[in-house]
Amino acid sequence: MEEAPGWAAIDKACARVHGDAKPQHWGTLLKWSLGGEDPLDGVSAYTRAEPTPHWHYVSYGMSELFEKESEDLEVSGWGFEFTFRLARAAEETEPPLWPANLMQNLARYVFGTGNWFAPGHHMDAGGPIAADNADSLIRTVAFIADPELGEIDTPNGSLQFLQIVGLTHDEYEAATEWNTESLLDLLRLPLAVTDINRASLLTPELAEQVRTGVERDGSNSGELMVDLAQWDTSDGVTLRFGVRVGERIARTLRGRLPFGYGLLVASGEQAVGFLPADEFAAEETDEGVLTVSIPDSALDDVVAALRPEAGRTPVPSLPGVTIEIV
Repeated sequence: MEEAPGWAAIDKACARVHGDAKPQHWGTLLKWSLGGEDPLDGVSAYTRAEPTPHWHYVSYGMSELFEKESEDLEVSGWGFEFTFRLARAAEETEPPLWPANLMQNLARYVFGTGNWFAPGHHMDAGGPIAADNADSLIRTVAFIADPELGEIDTPNGSLQFLQIVGLTHDEYEAATEWNTESLLDLLRLPLAVTDINRASLLTPELAEQVRTGVERDGSNSGELMVDLAQWDTSDGVTLRFGVRVGERIARTLRGRLPFGYGLLVASGEQAVGFLPADEFAAEETDEGVLTVSIPDSALDDVVAALRPEAGRTPVPSLPGVTIEIV
């Protein structure tokens, strides 16, 4: 039988939280490395009663489960495994399968693009995260360190358990503009359990607290992983982004540059880095990364060009710079 020290380390971590409880486990029949469609080797779901009834899902496959293959001896695989906590009705005895499918979809994104996730990251799913619940308002996700599993060392390196948290769109915008962990503290979700049937918790009072937090702290979103971030310097400077993320980039720039922080917008092969500066500059600072220095006087024009509709918009205060939304 093939040894799986990484798998055993995950099981041991789960046993610290769940004791001898036996989880529901879904295994992958054809591994990704053999041409299968599912990057994860499996997903387990545990029953929890406290502090609120929920299912606790844990992935196997973002880290190195079997032998060590990557050159980084300190980190196992991508350095994390997904977890997810789904609110459970008292009468429920079988965990739904869709969270395992959600984890597989997120894993495909990571394996396919090379973009990884970390605490504080967030993503718009483009629809309900529960594919069988078309009316659900939970259509975006944020990522935090799992409050119980945390981080562990394995024979193949360290890994962090990265919890997926479902949010409504206005909550997601608040997390983007401000700080994911601070927002979740305001929402007061026990263990950050996701209830796909809930409405937004962002009351006018909480929204005002978010605005105060943004004005005080700025945004902690230093890196945005998107489907499309391209640049071209063959004729001036053209920055190209997808139509779904233009407004998100604009909001985050407002919470970063005025506070002296940069922002990296990355896709598979290219990335655009925005930095606050006294003078405009654009240069390739790393392979595939164009760093654009933005003076304060140009920020409003850059933000205005990041509108949620397809088209090319020259940036008036930065001659030769065009932002293209596709």
